[in-house]
Amino acid sequence: MTHLKRAIRIGNREIKNRLVMAPIATEKSDAGKVTRALLDYYDERTKGGYPGLIVIEHSFIRSDGRAGVNQLSVSEDSDIAGLSRLADTIHKNESKAVMQISHAGAAARKEAVPFETISPSGIANPNKALRPGELQDTHEMSRNEIDGVIQAFTEAAIRVKKAGFDGVELHSAHGYLLNQFYSPLTNKRTDEYCGSTVDGRIALHIRIIQAVRATVGADFPLGMRLGGCDYTVGGSTVADAAAAAPKLVAAGLDFMDMSGGMCFYIRAGHSEAGYFGDLSKSVKDVVSVPVIVAGGVTNGADAEKLLTENIADMIAVGRAISRNPAWAKEAMEA
Repeated sequence: MTHLKRAIRIGNREIKNRLVMAPIATEKSDAGKVTRALLDYYDERTKGGYPGLIVIEHSFIRSDGRAGVNQLSVSEDSDIAGLSRLADTIHKNESKAVMQISHAGAAARKEAVPFETISPSGIANPNKALRPGELQDTHEMSRNEIDGVIQAFTEAAIRVKKAGFDGVELHSAHGYLLNQFYSPLTNKRTDEYCGSTVDGRIALHIRIIQAVRATVGADFPLGMRLGGCDYTVGGSTVADAAAAAPKLVAAGLDFMDMSGGMCFYIRAGHSEAGYFGDLSKSVKDVVSVPVIVAGGVTNGADAEKLLTENIADMIAVGRAISRNPAWAKEAMEA
């Protein structure tokens, strides 16, 4: 595991190895608040610090952006105390941790958001992993609503920093709000956020990155999980991701975490280790910051091979670690 065990820097933080515990929605919060069950879940999987970096499951930035009833919250100042306990739990196990922050947009479920929610163009989410009958109605965002989302992401990032985490990751994958702007399937706008160009589709991303960076400072790591390709006719492409990535990094990102877009975290017809590798490789070739990839990794040898082949700089593993709390230890010691 020569490559997997090598340290790497993300911004000004040194991560002791290349293994990332990917964000998995546990629904272990209590209406958004940190619980003992949530703390125990992360404690059990980070003992010994075997995953160098933990990406905390996507957490909603505002009440209208929650994806599920028991999704973790970073929407209120009252969340900071519980989140601090979560950061402390991971740090005592000698891993680094970043929080992934998100707004669900048209992916919000009726049971979680009891009123019409926002989206780029008022289009129902086409993500096949979500059941249309369960999703809330949606409308096209006004400019004021766009400005409000930028402010909400910024305030959430401040809470992440105050809670003691090592960085923050903006969630623009798996069909959530920022990914809805990025995908031409859901962005039909004709203004500066237009869906007809890559620049228009990432205009909101860039505004959020710049606003967060200006607020948290230059020394707080900031990344983005980008659903860079929909792998669907008419959707975003690998070439789009390669065009977008340098501009997103130039706006202020310290790392990029590559995954699927409207295809969610799966890729039809693919189950091999690193099945988003074509995406991560295309981005890694055009940016200088660390690139993370997830998808299909079931053992340490898979992760090592992806690193050796220069597919990504770090390897994220979600479902295998979720199922087996000792997976990281076993992989690193194999």
